[in-house]
This record gives sequence, structure tokens and C-alpha cells, in this order.
Amino acid sequence: MSTSADDKHGIELKGNTLRVYVHLLRHGPSELRDVQRALGFSSPSLASYHLNRLISAGYAAQNEQGQYYSIKDASGEVLEGYTRIGALLVPQLAFFAVLFTALIVFLGLESLSNQAYLPLLVVASLVLVGVVWYETVKVWRRLATWK
Repeated sequence: MSTSADDKHGIELKGNTLRVYVHLLRHGPSELRDVQRALGFSSPSLASYHLNRLISAGYAAQNEQGQYYSIKDASGEVLEGYTRIGALLVPQLAFFAVLFTALIVFLGLESLSNQAYLPLLVVASLVLVGVVWYETVKVWRRLATWK
């Protein structure tokens, strides 16, 4: 049975193959040795193995200059919870974290004129912002393990 990270050929993007895919998404076209060095692989053949897995799965291709690049955006499948902005992969919760933080700052400044709501604002704000930032950092750490 295939998971959501499986492609049509049954190759699952995980481990080092996933790290290579994320590298191609972040850095664009890369040569074999660039991938090897960036990901700390012991040999070019190891990088080549994972690049060839991506090619056979339809996630990458090689151009005439010998550079590998991603051709299939698997963010809906593999990078669930992330939004791609150019070369950046940003947790979708980061947008909510920024929005809630700005809202709390605004309400906090407004409560300076009416201090009756201040205790409620402080408690609600800390809980709401804390939960959203906690979840955002959790997703970000998951991406950091793919480097």
C-alpha cells in the first residue's frame, strides 16, 4: 500500500532521497558534486543514486550542462504543511503566527486606553501566540532535519 509520499512508480521520498529533493528545491539546478558536498555524502555515487531515484520517480531531471533540477513540485505530497515562496520553504503556520502576533500587539496597544481588558488580553494572547509559534517551530524543525 502506498502512502501520500509515494509517486506513481512506488518510490517513496524519504531519508536521503528526500534531503536531495529539498536541496534541489532550495538551491535550484545543482551539479552532482554540489549535492554531494552540500549534504555531506561520502561519495559522488551516493548522491548519484539518490538523484537517479528522483529522476525515475519524476521529481527531477538533468539538463545538458549536467545539472540536476526539480521538475515536480511535491509540496502537497511530501512537504505537507509548507508553502514554497521562491527557493524558501515556509511553514504555513508561520503566516498565522505573524498574523496573531501583530493582532495581539495591536490589541495590547489599544488596551492601554481601556485597562479593564488587559488581564484577559494578556492571558489569551500568550496562550494563542504560544500555541501557534510552538506548532510553527515544530514544523520548521522537521524541515531542518532534511538538510
